[in-house]
Amino acid sequence: MDESGRIGVDESGKGDYFGPLVIAACYVGPEHEAELEGVCDSKKLSDAQALRLSGVIREVCPHAVVAVGPEKYNQLYAKIGNLNRLLEWGHAQAIQNCRENVDCRRVISDRFANPQGLERTLKAKGIDVDLTSMVRAESDLAVAAASILARAEFLRRLERLGGEAGSPLPKGAGAPVLAAARRLAPKLGREGMAKIAKMHFRTTGQAFGG
Repeated sequence: MDESGRIGVDESGKGDYFGPLVIAACYVGPEHEAELEGVCDSKKLSDAQALRLSGVIREVCPHAVVAVGPEKYNQLYAKIGNLNRLLEWGHAQAIQNCRENVDCRRVISDRFANPQGLERTLKAKGIDVDLTSMVRAESDLAVAAASILARAEFLRRLERLGGEAGSPLPKGAGAPVLAAARRLAPKLGREGMAKIAKMHFRTTGQAFGG
């Protein structure tokens, strides 16, 4: 396979109180680049643009998406106790799943922590790749495509969770999120909140008055 082909991997939702953690891996080769016009770091796109472009990427590129819903996220966080370890597991799983669809050793990841942690996790799973972890990796087209896939899946699942909760769930972890959490906490209780939110965030204690 062409040496310029590579798998990019990125995540969405790690800083959002509501909604899942989503990690996506996406292979981009020279044969795909002409069809990925407009693909860039998802943080530079509107929600509508990310959703639209994710459809293009899904049709064009081999990819894999690992979505960890709030309930599963809270279970894993309670067991692992460290967000970076959880991210390493998710990145490794997405890379492994993507490589089932394409034979590619070159992987580029956005640097979320010590790259050696992800390297160890990949090795423990028997995944033999040439990994590059870099700051602002979204400047690479493959990582940008992965970031869009992850964000789009996060947005879709956040909207679905809001429908189940009976109230729209805002993104992020700022004042609108705290206001929403304070409205929902008395109605849902901790068990209900654990189905829509990442409970280790400080917002949980604030929402329940602790």
